[in-house]
Amino acid sequence: MNILILGSGGREHALAWAVMQNPKCDRLIVAPGNAGIASVAECAALDIMNPDAVVDFAQNHSVDFVIVGPEDPLAAGVADALRAAGILCFGPSAAAARLEASKSFTKEICDAANAPTAGYAHFTDLDAAKAYVEEQGAPIVIKADGLAAGKGVVVAMDIATALDALDDMLVGAFGDAGAEVVIEEFMEGEEASYFVLSDGKTVLPIGTAQDHKRAFDGDEGPNTGGMGAYSPAPVLSDEIAAKAIAKIVQPTIDEMARRGTPYQGVLYAGFMIKDGQPRLVEYNCRFGDPECQVLMMRLGAQALDLMLACAEERLAEAKVNWADDHAITVVMASNGYPGAYEKGSVIGGLDELPEDSSNMVFHAGTKAKGEQITAVGGRVLSVTARGASLAEARKRAYAMVERIDWPEGFNRTDIGWRAL
Repeated sequence: MNILILGSGGREHALAWAVMQNPKCDRLIVAPGNAGIASVAECAALDIMNPDAVVDFAQNHSVDFVIVGPEDPLAAGVADALRAAGILCFGPSAAAARLEASKSFTKEICDAANAPTAGYAHFTDLDAAKAYVEEQGAPIVIKADGLAAGKGVVVAMDIATALDALDDMLVGAFGDAGAEVVIEEFMEGEEASYFVLSDGKTVLPIGTAQDHKRAFDGDEGPNTGGMGAYSPAPVLSDEIAAKAIAKIVQPTIDEMARRGTPYQGVLYAGFMIKDGQPRLVEYNCRFGDPECQVLMMRLGAQALDLMLACAEERLAEAKVNWADDHAITVVMASNGYPGAYEKGSVIGGLDELPEDSSNMVFHAGTKAKGEQITAVGGRVLSVTARGASLAEARKRAYAMVERIDWPEGFNRTDIGWRAL
């Protein structure tokens, strides 16, 4: 079959890498792709935020199946347009994608489904929001209601930081995404991600992961889109995972169906776990980045079969075959990220690294310039490895990091420290 993946990051490179291993895939196009993706698939210039353009492209290239990588095209209704045109698609409708696109909507669903989550309040008025923060005290969590590219969350350990965050968000630092805010209680515990597929009714867990949001070692520095991840996440034991499905995920899927907006696609549930009890932190309506990289490394070719079963509404008959293995990814980012950073620096040493089922460098913010690979983004590479143990996978990943010649980049040296 002919398959189209939408997106240009490390997540999409990992998806393309896994899909290409499956004999069902005859032709793979990634739009717009990046320098690393170009080595495993065709890359195409396409406005993935334009539903009509995506449908036209899919029809003109005889595409049988479309996998939507990032959240923005989902919120823009790309999956709706593809389904309306009779094209098989992996990704939720715009109405269902509100589980990520609106924090207040997610809270509303949790209330209706009686799913445990942080206490919260929703504001559009700056003065009212500030008064609420003063009343509640710190630590407290401030979230832009809409999509803010993973940057619209401030965990404020003091009142001044919380008030500054409200000034930023409600005065326009995040555009429309921050025109409304959700203020949440600060939840203590250990955070982990659970990935499930849903075809509107059936829920199929496809793996756990834990990512590292802070920029620097020891979980210091500003929040980022993610500086590394590992899978599986030991904190999400079988017992806790079963509770999460029964009390949070399945009731959410049932409530979405009850409202006439069934959820089809991957649902990434972030949980805070304390004393053996999970509470929902957030939902994302796509694979996380960099969690996708470790999941695809572990799933391999079967990832395509699972996504097809999800899109074709036959998840009840699908099964995940897990090896007893571990995977880890270390993100290499441009110096200065998540703040301002320079673009255009040259990355050396990539040609000499292994590319196999246990070692891969997935590209995110890269661009080819002649024979050279240059850095054009904040998070640039996801150096990913698999092993029989997490320690073995970690050793492999960091051995690859050492061989990459990129003085203008940095990475954390302690990915996986909680589990190890």
